[in-house]
Amino acid sequence: MAVTDHATAVPLNDKPQPWWSGLKVSSIPTPYWFVAAIMLLLPVLVGPFMLFQVFGWALILGMIALSLMFLGGYGGMVSLVQMSVAACAAYMLAIFGDSAITQISLGWPWWIAIPIALVIATAFGALTGALAVRTEGIYTIMITLAIASAFFYFTRQNYVLFNGFSGFNGVKPPQLFGVDWRQPIPFYYLTLFWAATAYLVVLYVSRTPFGLALQGVRDNARRMEALGYNVTAHRIAAYIFAGFIAAIAGILLVWLNGQVSPGTAGVGPAIDILIIAVIGGLGRPVGPFIGAIIYVLLRTFALDFMVSIGLSGERFQLLVGLVFLVIVFWSPDGILGLWDRWRRRMNSTDRLTGEAHGKDGGSGA
Repeated sequence: MAVTDHATAVPLNDKPQPWWSGLKVSSIPTPYWFVAAIMLLLPVLVGPFMLFQVFGWALILGMIALSLMFLGGYGGMVSLVQMSVAACAAYMLAIFGDSAITQISLGWPWWIAIPIALVIATAFGALTGALAVRTEGIYTIMITLAIASAFFYFTRQNYVLFNGFSGFNGVKPPQLFGVDWRQPIPFYYLTLFWAATAYLVVLYVSRTPFGLALQGVRDNARRMEALGYNVTAHRIAAYIFAGFIAAIAGILLVWLNGQVSPGTAGVGPAIDILIIAVIGGLGRPVGPFIGAIIYVLLRTFALDFMVSIGLSGERFQLLVGLVFLVIVFWSPDGILGLWDRWRRRMNSTDRLTGEAHGKDGGSGA
């Protein structure tokens, strides 16, 4: 056959179609619609406490863990500084905006204070990335943990800018459109909007040339560098993107609590974000939100459970740790890993009969 012969001719004016061109509403799985409906109707199903203190908090922690998942799942970089980035945004909002500490807070309008807080916190994440991207594996974890610890002690010992151990209180969201955004229902929808936006943006970025290149860097950095990709620039850009998501979550977090203190950026909360991401699963963006809901439910109700079985309520962290160990032991990929293995088992083929499980007589849906 001549080299000019082709089975199918491809017009020269054809252009690659964007990844979303093939998406249709009918292609979205039914469980996604079900979850979306539940989340939108949740204020009708649960009370203000569950709405504000449980699901609102879980969505915020899920966003911070999502930023860690983006770095770890797509970039192969496990960062323990994401909670510090969120706390940095919270501190900057309290400093440049309004709070009860009028001696330090500048009282600037929210439409100035919020962008400044986001920029500074994102820059903090970028600086962390610039220091951490030249390391790999355990060394990346250690250097980000060291930065998180340094930020914690700096905020705790600095009284001129961060008000030391007490931090800032009286930080409230602005009154927009005549709505008090700190009320349970408005605040829940506010956090749900930003959590859903962050989730969709991460999905989009993971399918862009940058996201695909970042995953290539994760799999084989030397090969990507040989192909002409700037590995360091891609990793720092990933830290910037993840830092921006964590910064948005930090602003929501300070509005949820009404205050920010060094404890917000402590080593414990930094480890908690890693636990949340691992429990849910680092493989997909939905994993951090699943882990956050499990974590918040345990933190909220573990104390009462421990007391009900005759144990000291002060040991509620024991229950959290046991759940974490059980999940990691049975599934290093988290809850999503368990779900994937169960689906493969239900759809597997019997080696003796050749029949597929979960089809005619199986238990699969």
